[in-house]
Amino acid sequence: MKYFDLISELKKNKLIIFSLRDIENLFPRGKLKTLKNDLSRWVKTGQFLKLKRNLYEFVEPGLESNIPDVYVANKIYTPSYVSLEMALSIYGLIPDVAAQVTSLTTQPTREFKNKHGSFFYRSCQKRAFTGYRLMQYEGFKIFIADREKALVDFIYFAVRRADSLDFDEERFSKHILKKLNWAKVLKYAKLFNNKTAAVLRVLKEWTGC
Repeated sequence: MKYFDLISELKKNKLIIFSLRDIENLFPRGKLKTLKNDLSRWVKTGQFLKLKRNLYEFVEPGLESNIPDVYVANKIYTPSYVSLEMALSIYGLIPDVAAQVTSLTTQPTREFKNKHGSFFYRSCQKRAFTGYRLMQYEGFKIFIADREKALVDFIYFAVRRADSLDFDEERFSKHILKKLNWAKVLKYAKLFNNKTAAVLRVLKEWTGC
């Protein structure tokens, strides 16, 4: 496999972040060992960035990467979608910018770190792995929880850590909370458990809905 042949195929298929499996599909006649060796050599010379085992990023010579971390999060661990603090921050439900990208997955809980930042994935049951959509974000398409599901995901894990929550301390935006579809919120909550639903009913009252 030649470097410029690979670059041509990656650009043609819009694969800024790609896996070893992607390369195998692009070059079906190539030997796996040779493909791995080529990629390893090009990572060492800075032509590609290794994000994790068998996952790479094409580095455009002389240009800074403009890939949003939430897009990277979707690619690092699949299936997953951005949720929890990161999604709440994007939607303005909390005022703070999340320190790391938080996502939900049906896979085991994991954490990854690379040049794009820290990525934390919380595991949930398959029945609760829903309520997300494809959204355009800084020129990239990302899988992210809708506002209602991001809130429910956050509350579910928060009440697992503590018996009660101080909504003022969490600094939720009442203005945004009042715009939520609370029937949808409670429907999502029931996918987890009754405790999550009960806390969200209290939050609904606190919001003044």
